[in-house]
Amino acid sequence: MDTPRGVARLLSQVEGGSRQARYAIKDLEIGKARVIGLTGAPGVGKSTVTGALIEQFRAAGQRVGVLAIDPSSPFSGGALLGDRIRMQQHATDKGVFIRSMASRGHLGGLAAATPQAVRVLDAAGYDIILIETVGVGQAEVAIASAADSVIVLLAPGMGDAVQAAKAGILETGDVFVVNKADKPDVQEVVRDLRGMLAMGSWNAGWKPPIVCTVGSSGEGMAEVVAALNAHWEWLNSSGELDRRRLARAREEIMALALGALRSRLADRDVDSLAARVAAGALDPFTAADELLRG
Repeated sequence: MDTPRGVARLLSQVEGGSRQARYAIKDLEIGKARVIGLTGAPGVGKSTVTGALIEQFRAAGQRVGVLAIDPSSPFSGGALLGDRIRMQQHATDKGVFIRSMASRGHLGGLAAATPQAVRVLDAAGYDIILIETVGVGQAEVAIASAADSVIVLLAPGMGDAVQAAKAGILETGDVFVVNKADKPDVQEVVRDLRGMLAMGSWNAGWKPPIVCTVGSSGEGMAEVVAALNAHWEWLNSSGELDRRRLARAREEIMALALGALRSRLADRDVDSLAARVAAGALDPFTAADELLRG
């Protein structure tokens, strides 16, 4: 796995759920990479900001891995690759690895294999791992359990940007970025966001900062990196990093266990139980117990 081709091959095995990937992951040494998630409603410029962050981290000499979660194609079931197209300027940089992953209908804005993909990039020696979510709007809260730091992006000119983000997403943010700050009404978005954050309850010792950026020109990106670095220092000094990574491991174990259980249950005769439930001869709770006992 020393080459980008080897990393790509292992990631393909992870996405496909192959047995080879399970054996390979057992031997991976992980825990050194910083995992940063980016989420927000469609159109806020997540891919542009991701590209600008890559530039900042590379200038600091850090290797960067990117997992761009794309919506699944309704035709092939694969990723649409839109995010990779927007990051072409980094395609020839050997210190950058970009992978588009299909969400395949997985809820929360992430792909089911995201935690294992993070492990692969961590073991491959990438210092920073950026996870860009699908961009489906208010449901993208899974990123909070997948990353050490979460950037929530908003932008002016999209109606009530804070209203679009506040249901579930605001609670996940460690750094808030108001992108496209060269457009009108940016201060209105910042003011509304400050009002929303003032009503929230946050971890003692860390209050999420608000940074205005123009991702297309790189304006404000140095301030975003500074905010992320400050959050990283707080995570380490407060013990919050250990708590988050423990929660991440718990979620990963549960997801894998439930996936294995679902796979085993699929081999059983669910239709006969369903027919009895539909006919009123059996209640669904007893049917579920019978299924699990098998």
